Amino acid sequence: MKPTIDESKNVAQGAFSETKVDEGFLILVHKNDKSVAQSVERYIDSDYIQFHFCLKGSSKFMFNEGRYALDVLEENSLLLYNPQRDLPINLLVRPNSWVVVVLISIKKFHGLFSQEADYISFLNADNKDKKYYKDGVISPSMAIVLNQLINFNLNQSIKTLYFKGKALELLSLYFNRNEEADIEQCPFLVDETNVIKIRQAKDIIIARMSEPPTLQELADEIGLSLKKLKEGFKQIYGDSVFSFLFDYKMEVARKLLEAGDDNVNEVGLKVGYSTASHFIAAFKKKYGTTPKKYLQSIS
Repeated sequence: MKPTIDESKNVAQGAFSETKVDEGFLILVHKNDKSVAQSVERYIDSDYIQFHFCLKGSSKFMFNEGRYALDVLEENSLLLYNPQRDLPINLLVRPNSWVVVVLISIKKFHGLFSQEADYISFLNADNKDKKYYKDGVISPSMAIVLNQLINFNLNQSIKTLYFKGKALELLSLYFNRNEEADIEQCPFLVDETNVIKIRQAKDIIIARMSEPPTLQELADEIGLSLKKLKEGFKQIYGDSVFSFLFDYKMEVARKLLEAGDDNVNEVGLKVGYSTASHFIAAFKKKYGTTPKKYLQSIS
């Protein structure tokens, strides 16, 4: 943790939109679309595990009355748990930033993983009384769920049910990602050189998403065999190369559509579809609706 920088000037007071989805299970959402930072606070006792997701912009989680802080940057997450002391939420949400917080009691959480408690490291017998901290990257699949929570636009009567389903989906994606990236479970990942090459492969397909290389070309470029590329990518990112790229392209397309600067044809071209019909079909496959209907649902 780093000492905080004074960001107290021009800070407005904000508030979470809070949804209780079950006993000991809450979802907090805060959208700061203003041009000034906002401070949001909520008391949380030591019974709760906290998952902080910054989908857009950045935020700062402050501890000990602001003496220490952790930045949570765009498309990153922070997991906090300390059974020895309360960890009240004190967040500085910077301008044009979106944050989702999942709070779940250790009792409730343990019930979700009762058969697999030893797999979640802070739930096993050796660690149950220890504090736990982990930061990570929000995957494209997680980003979709987070956006659905932030842009909820359904009948209020089903909000609790909808949020509960999405929160459980989010947690399953979160821990599935960690399982895939668990270095102790994946002998392939012990070789740090290979890890770097696989990450390089990911960067290459993202940078060239409109015209990506073939798998063989990608393997040759990073200096790995085709087999190791496929195995390593699956182990680190939990998906095949092109399935990962498809999810990424659809997430980029969704953000471009929401920004409103490009029409459907232009968005399709930017993410690598030569015809609007192919793009519309791909978008519908991913999100279950057409780009036009998606925009209508969030407008």
